[in-house]
Amino acid sequence: MQKIITILFLLFTLHSTYSQIEQDKVLHFLGGNLYGLVGAGVANEISDGDRTWTFIGAVGGSLLIGLAKESIDQNQYGGWSNEDLLATVLGGATVGVTIDIFKKRKQRKREQLFKDAIKTAEFSSKKIFPIETTEINSLLVLGISTSVLQK
Repeated sequence: MQKIITILFLLFTLHSTYSQIEQDKVLHFLGGNLYGLVGAGVANEISDGDRTWTFIGAVGGSLLIGLAKESIDQNQYGGWSNEDLLATVLGGATVGVTIDIFKKRKQRKREQLFKDAIKTAEFSSKKIFPIETTEINSLLVLGISTSVLQK
């Protein structure tokens, strides 16, 4: 019951908080998400999957598009908004953290699969066969008698 009350309290609090945020900031946040995702993808490919550079790429991509948008706003509308720039960069940082969380989960799963595969490989290599193996001549495999070699 306490969990339900806590969740309802958070929902009502977030709803009233969301109504205080300007629609422009929400669009900047979503734009930061989009360009942060692009920046993270580019940085991930360049750095061969390094987590730090992927996060830096996400923040850098959103910062780059945020600076470009605010410079356009400065020239066209005569106003620079640091709050808009912050909302854009926070969008990119959110994507960077999300990618990092899912990458860790995927890496842990891959490591567990590898450990499980090694355990089964060790178990299967210890099998003892009850039948003695004989040396197989390549002619026997073909069904040719070894007397051919004596001629």
